[in-house]
Amino acid sequence: MDPLTHALLGASAAHVAFAPRLGRRAWLVGACAGLLPDAEFFIRSSEDPLLNVEVHRQFTHAFAFVPVGGALAAAPWLTKRAQRADWRPLLGAATLAYATHGMLDACTNYGTELLWPFSELRVAWHWLTTIGPLITLMLLAGLFFAVRGGRRWPAALGLAGVLAYTGAAAWQQQRSLEAQAAIAAARGHPVERAKMFPTVGNVFLWRSVYESGGLLHTDRIRAGGELSWKAGSAVALAPEAALTPAERANARVVRDYRRFARFSDGWVARAPAAPEVYGDARYSLSSERFEPIWGVRFRPEARVPTEWVDFTAQNKVPLAGLWRELSGRDPGYGPLPGRPAAR
Repeated sequence: MDPLTHALLGASAAHVAFAPRLGRRAWLVGACAGLLPDAEFFIRSSEDPLLNVEVHRQFTHAFAFVPVGGALAAAPWLTKRAQRADWRPLLGAATLAYATHGMLDACTNYGTELLWPFSELRVAWHWLTTIGPLITLMLLAGLFFAVRGGRRWPAALGLAGVLAYTGAAAWQQQRSLEAQAAIAAARGHPVERAKMFPTVGNVFLWRSVYESGGLLHTDRIRAGGELSWKAGSAVALAPEAALTPAERANARVVRDYRRFARFSDGWVARAPAAPEVYGDARYSLSSERFEPIWGVRFRPEARVPTEWVDFTAQNKVPLAGLWRELSGRDPGYGPLPGRPAAR
């Protein structure tokens, strides 16, 4: 999730729980603690282009690190003698706010190693996108009126709104997964694995992704009211066996391919417009076809054979097209297989 939303969530949680003891310090401590887990984003290496994506949302986001992170976030206050009398609520506010970060990130697509170091499982519930304007607005409004009026209930209301939004997203995702199963069955596709990814800023429009016979099939599903869908495209997955002979002969390339495949949860496909790029097929710049947002390129002959390829600068949300889909005015949508068209 974006830094502003993390700061607002941490600040709101700390304010609701600790404002009676700490006053305005509660939300200030909470905002700092809510941001702190992303400090590992700055861990990088020119010798290892995958280091950053490997450690991002890893140890600093894990449950086991929360007490350490809370103490670090509270340290700027606890080093001041005048603040030490309140060390318990300060530490409590920082620890609570720090814990909200990993939980919110786990609600998105990217994956968060909540159980590190005991498990490398990347928890990703795929309920929210990394940019959620409505969530941010609810938290901002709640915290603003809470701090301005010296009350807690507006911030609590903002938190309740976020929980309700997330619950609605989980429900709509489940409806969309049922629609996905109907679509795959109508095509005669045995589904080997499937995911349902949210689209920006809403709980109604979903990107359906499932694997069948070595192909990754993507479609759009609209879950607002009557379920409907829009056929997408298919792309061949690129397992380790798809590496070129030169790539397979380089042990570093093979290792880095495996690291990238783990990062992308095994959803790896060559970029159609740049076949030398192995892309993360969970995300696409296009709603119609696969255009990876990021990926890797291998040059076995180079000293550092792995290159991180980032197309995020080209990632522009087509608001007009998105609104047509959400409002039901996109002519490409139709009823699910076996269901009559809505009147």
